[in-house]
Amino acid sequence: MARAWHLKSRPTGMPTLDNFEIRDLSAAPLGEGQVRVRNLWLSVDPYMRGRMNDVKSYVPPFQLGEPMQGGAVGEVIESNNPGFSVGDKVMHMAGWRDEAVIGAESMPQKLPDMGVPLETWLGNLGLTGATAYFGLLKVAEAKAGDIVFVSAAAGAVGSAVVQIAKNKGMTVIGSAGGADKCAWVKELGADACVDYKAGPVLKQLAEAAPKGVDVYFDNVGGEHLDAAFALARDWARFAICGMIDVYNDGKPQEMKYIIRTIPARIRMQGFIFTDYIQHMGEFHQEMGGWVAGGKMQSRETVHEGLDAMPDAFFGLFSGGNTGKMLVKL
Repeated sequence: MARAWHLKSRPTGMPTLDNFEIRDLSAAPLGEGQVRVRNLWLSVDPYMRGRMNDVKSYVPPFQLGEPMQGGAVGEVIESNNPGFSVGDKVMHMAGWRDEAVIGAESMPQKLPDMGVPLETWLGNLGLTGATAYFGLLKVAEAKAGDIVFVSAAAGAVGSAVVQIAKNKGMTVIGSAGGADKCAWVKELGADACVDYKAGPVLKQLAEAAPKGVDVYFDNVGGEHLDAAFALARDWARFAICGMIDVYNDGKPQEMKYIIRTIPARIRMQGFIFTDYIQHMGEFHQEMGGWVAGGKMQSRETVHEGLDAMPDAFFGLFSGGNTGKMLVKL
């Protein structure tokens, strides 16, 4: 019988296993236009923490007692839709479960055969890669010659930003926690990497970027964001993708250098990748070429089995992943 993780209670601070409950799903027959998908890979992403709060946001909160959602790729095992055949590989948002019945309200995307591992569609060819691509090139309007600072550069989105920026002729300084992660960020092409566990971010960033930064891609907030304010060049552009530093504690962040927004004329913009959904064709064409040409590396931190989903999620907030966090079913 299929199973799914449900939100049992809303967390205060860092979630715990007590906030989740795994339950059986009823095996109802397919309705008109529906397909049944056996999930093979589940995506684990920081934004899911926000959906556990009962607050208004760009996406509705998870409902208590209901199956949770997230990116997934899988195989159609039953179809009552002429557009899908048994055996088709698809991507959809009915994750946190091992089997999904999907209808017109969230119709899966049929995946082309590009000769790439299926999980790539949850990474560089999926939401992760699109977030990096649109944030860097559309929101921050980064261009060849720019000096780019990327926080969480060893994470899923950050590592994609590093490589896109290098493919576009930019100088890149990443930030990651620990020598091993920084070494990997440099392997991806970064010109330097700040190890935030080794000392203050601002001091290290100033040494790595003595001329300052033109673009900051923010995944973290906090000390990293303030350092970027301190070293921003005139007309710098900040793409605000996530602020994982405060997802659990919600405490106000002290910004010593935010006043530089005025004299440096810094432009700061938050975004989500669906703001640029009309450009998905452009993204798939360019990113697909980079992936096929070996110009986009990926690394996954993989947990095995549906039961491991909460532990994989917790690991996002403790530095437990290098690259994309995934659960393999």
